[in-house]
Amino acid sequence: MDGSDDRVIRNGVSRRAVVIGGIGAGFALAVQPVMAQTLIMTPTDGMEAGDVTIKTATGDMPGYRAYPKAGANFATVLVIPEVFGLHEHIKDVCRRLAKAGYYAIAPQIFFRLGDPAKIADLQVVLSTIIMKKPDAEAMSDYDATVAFVKAEGKGDANKLGVTGFCFGGRYVWLYAAHNPNLKAGVAWYGSLMTPPTNDIRPKNAVDVAADLKAPVLGLYGGKDTGITQEHVETMRKALAAAGKKSEIVVYPDVGHAFNADYRPSYNKEAAEDGWKRMLAFFKANGVA
Repeated sequence: MDGSDDRVIRNGVSRRAVVIGGIGAGFALAVQPVMAQTLIMTPTDGMEAGDVTIKTATGDMPGYRAYPKAGANFATVLVIPEVFGLHEHIKDVCRRLAKAGYYAIAPQIFFRLGDPAKIADLQVVLSTIIMKKPDAEAMSDYDATVAFVKAEGKGDANKLGVTGFCFGGRYVWLYAAHNPNLKAGVAWYGSLMTPPTNDIRPKNAVDVAADLKAPVLGLYGGKDTGITQEHVETMRKALAAAGKKSEIVVYPDVGHAFNADYRPSYNKEAAEDGWKRMLAFFKANGVA
């Protein structure tokens, strides 16, 4: 590191201090080391933020939520993590949304299978947790999270939006087809056509295009090798054929996970533009 890494950042803490202080401890083991050069950390000033316990039909589910201290009945955004689960990046997304005036909540839906954030090998995460999570159970977990919001009384579940990243982006499409009370969804590089389908994952996102009960904004990278432009065009055609108001934006020069500021894939320009589009999409569709 050169001397520029010691400049004061994040409430008077230098980047070197952030690294030495072990900021990576809050992030999933499979994504270490964390990219301190681009890492965004949102302070909790002016907000209530912390861990919560969400009741489900089969046990207590961990979660994290954040909302402004001042005000009430905040529009609610359900935040769905990537395959790495409820780690520090997703918690920070909740805080960013709280800073924008929302009640944001992220559930740890993998709690019955384990904590993906504590497993260093991505392939183990995928094989032992992610691919064993039934879609139907996930939808039930998100419904339980919405019920928690209603019971707590801080967020307005009648103004409900959902956003998710990567694996969570796929769930955005599915939840928009599942919950008739949802106002809008924003899917960040969520898979659209991921084979194979089975009893655990019976449908891909493209299969539910005609069933969407709320408009979805899809944010994708033109250089994403896993979600190809052929997949994107297939989804666009499916949405058009169904007469849905959903839309897809492609950033031509970026790849997958461009909003993940803690990873080398981060692209500041695309991430910031996507964030602005997300907030505008929510506002335009009643999540405000």
